[in-house]
Amino acid sequence: MSLDKIVSISGKPGLYHLRAQTRSGFIAESLTDGKKIPVGLRHNVSVLSEISIYTLDGEEPLREVFAKISAKEDGGKAIDHKASKNELEAYFFDVLPNFDEDRVYASDIKKVIQWYNLLQANDLIEAQTEDVSEAPKADEEE
Repeated sequence: MSLDKIVSISGKPGLYHLRAQTRSGFIAESLTDGKKIPVGLRHNVSVLSEISIYTLDGEEPLREVFAKISAKEDGGKAIDHKASKNELEAYFFDVLPNFDEDRVYASDIKKVIQWYNLLQANDLIEAQTEDVSEAPKADEEE
């Protein structure tokens, strides 16, 4: 499964997998408890494959950030997202040393780590890291 089918819905905790499209929106299944909910056009939905983290050099796709966390943790769980602000920032600095500290807030880091741990608990991280390693680098294409 790719991040193209994993979404975050504003006002709803956790992550959701897109299951089916309806006339007025779609059906999403929670990765936390497996419950299915209808999602209408009034909800603000963010697809994880479209999210990037600001760095000093531009932007880093969330898929690659997850791959770096997975490499750091050897495929295991990351630190608890409820850790202190300083612990979260130090951890994220180890993972992505060039993240833009002015535009990436502690709440963003907390959310990324929480999402990583949720995907890892559902065995979805391994597939993501394989997708990143198989994707051609910009230097290799030329």
